[in-house]
Amino acid sequence: MKIHEYQGKALLKKFNVPVLFGKVVFNAEDAGKAAYEDFTSKGIGTLVVKSQVHAGGRGKGIIHDIATNEQIELGGKPLRGVNVLSGEDIPDRVYQMTKNMFGNKLVTIQTGAAGSIVNRILLEEGCAIEKEFYAGIVMDRQTGRNCIMASTEGGVEIEKVAAETPEKILKEFIDPSNGLQAFQARRLAFGLGLSGDAVKSFIPFITNLYNAYQALDCSLMEINPLVLTKDNKMIALDAKVNFDDNALYRQAGLEALKDFAEEDPLETEAATFDLNYIKLDGNVGCMVNGAGLAMATMDMIMLSGGRPANFLDVGGGANVKRISNAFRIMMSDSNVKAVLINIFGGIVRCDKVADGIVEALKQVQVTVPVIVRLDGTNAKEAVVTLKNSGMNFKIAQNFEQAAKMVSEVVALSA
Repeated sequence: MKIHEYQGKALLKKFNVPVLFGKVVFNAEDAGKAAYEDFTSKGIGTLVVKSQVHAGGRGKGIIHDIATNEQIELGGKPLRGVNVLSGEDIPDRVYQMTKNMFGNKLVTIQTGAAGSIVNRILLEEGCAIEKEFYAGIVMDRQTGRNCIMASTEGGVEIEKVAAETPEKILKEFIDPSNGLQAFQARRLAFGLGLSGDAVKSFIPFITNLYNAYQALDCSLMEINPLVLTKDNKMIALDAKVNFDDNALYRQAGLEALKDFAEEDPLETEAATFDLNYIKLDGNVGCMVNGAGLAMATMDMIMLSGGRPANFLDVGGGANVKRISNAFRIMMSDSNVKAVLINIFGGIVRCDKVADGIVEALKQVQVTVPVIVRLDGTNAKEAVVTLKNSGMNFKIAQNFEQAAKMVSEVVALSA
């Protein structure tokens, strides 16, 4: 589960991770009012206006008019997702700026041309920055340990740093039985070239950040940039916090932070039916039982020249209701030109799955070719059921053939 920057910072503050003062607003009028009452009237002379969307690259992203898709300019310059204001008439300028941001879309390298609608904006005080760094925490799947990453390349996409200058990324792997050790925090600090008071600030910063990551059951904690101020203080200037969905049951209140406007509507609907669905940008709808088989199915489709339109795991209970809902959600994606059903009958019997498919297609209109591959318990009986249904299924004999058949069907429809 993802949350917004301002929400992440509120959580980090509880773990004594230093963040700047800020206030979230939901319309231009409140933005102008807050700019005066909470900032300029209190002597804060620099104000940062930050779009709150679930995407990186906001500082370089540009606001586009939602109706015309044209870039919006303010003062002769493109209006960006993150803007710094100082000088005179800040409240009035904040009002005019946010009026052009709210309800329009921010296009970044991560959102693509579709962009993300700006519904929330964080107003934050500025600070005197000496140097920008990067800090992140994630589970390393190869070692099975949490990994703290740090780099001197703050403000840059970490993927770009990893691809072009991987030697600039420092890593510390944390033993789960011992936790983050003081010598590891010091090693990161010295690796970043810090000294004196900067080291003294960094060590509690990274320690508290790791404590927050652990306590909140995070799947990702990313601070980019992590800044060193002119007075040698470490501050989280940004915060990207993602949670492990499987641990939300023990994190009271976190689900209330979810912004459904930032979620894909099909994924949100699928979740209400207990379907594991993730929308992708391909043209082959996939319906599979089991996450591992679903991943393998997408790989086979790619190898055969097709492109998966979704990840969809219907699980062990592939009954009529689940299959009907799965078909309806897949058919809501206009990019889907064919459907591949790939079921292995282990926990669930293939003949029961075939019955469910036939009954589901009586309830849901499917106008694209459907290729079915069933293997395992009662697979032969299932094929007979599909052939006797009078419906136009294409039956594949094996996994490889199924992927080739669906890719060929999609190629013909292109």
